[in-house]
Amino acid sequence: MKKSPRILFVGNFLIRHWGNGRSGIDMRLAAGAIRNGWQVLTFSERDIARFLAPLGFMRSVGAKMMNDRLLKTVRNWRPDFVFVAHCDYIANETLFAMREAAPGVRIVHINCDPVETEHCCAQIRRRMDSCDAIFVTTAGDKLREWTTGKNVVGFYPNPSDPSFEVEDNSAKTDFEYDLFFAGRPADADQRKALLGDLLPKIDPKVRLGFFGMGRPLVVGRAYEEALAASKMGLSINRFEGWKWYASDRITHLMANGILTFQYDGNSMQDFFTKDETVFFHAPDDLAERISWYNVHDETRRVVAAAGMRKYRRLFDAKRVVKYLVETSAGESHPEKYEWAKEVYS
Repeated sequence: MKKSPRILFVGNFLIRHWGNGRSGIDMRLAAGAIRNGWQVLTFSERDIARFLAPLGFMRSVGAKMMNDRLLKTVRNWRPDFVFVAHCDYIANETLFAMREAAPGVRIVHINCDPVETEHCCAQIRRRMDSCDAIFVTTAGDKLREWTTGKNVVGFYPNPSDPSFEVEDNSAKTDFEYDLFFAGRPADADQRKALLGDLLPKIDPKVRLGFFGMGRPLVVGRAYEEALAASKMGLSINRFEGWKWYASDRITHLMANGILTFQYDGNSMQDFFTKDETVFFHAPDDLAERISWYNVHDETRRVVAAAGMRKYRRLFDAKRVVKYLVETSAGESHPEKYEWAKEVYS
């Protein structure tokens, strides 16, 4: 690998939300690459497509123009790696053309959606032949389905970066909310049933900061403020039972020192112990654990602090992006990555 590789991150950087969006995984990976001393350029696919669309709504025209601008960007900047997130507007033809525009470039698809959804699987299948590597936030044999003999397919964890996870709630004792959860409802969402069973069982003394799922949602700065005001949080997913899968909500909670409750069936015990996070199996024991930690604050602080340190160390965006680059380039790993066994070719 070059001392300072050039990496183009293509994703949804939410420019058109004018500061009222939520920074995602691609922003954290870009930050990690910069902290590694690497050269970074970003390209916000959806924003540029919208801005280029005539009259602001002719998206097919805007998408074609955006693809032309992306290829022009690659031709001008000549990156060593192009990381492409979900990016439904980007045509595979554009990715193939990048190889002529920047000979030797490695093209990498990163996907953070649950692989149980057909939409996510269709996104990945679409990139199988056009990308050198594919990485998803789920581990297990499912990943073998997307290997072609010419690519690598692997797991990557939700990254954390100190410029985004700026709180340490484990050091606080004064909160507005005892328990935090935020999420947008979706079809076949297992969280609805869990929350429906859980809420009547939670001690009424527990102050709930619940947003979305039938309640008003918070975004942008309001979301960050709600996190900063929360003692404990639920890391629950639309689909549970997939090895190592978690939405990026787990980063927002654990890496900010918020005591995090998570389902015990996702094999996250491979990374964290009961002294660093709280595992639950069903609504009954989850309600009991919430009530117990709510009144045993010293223990809450100790566990949350240990979880924060572990999360920030293991899943530091510098490490995660370094792993992605090394693996995409077919290089050996100078350091041990705790998840590196989950890669297929």
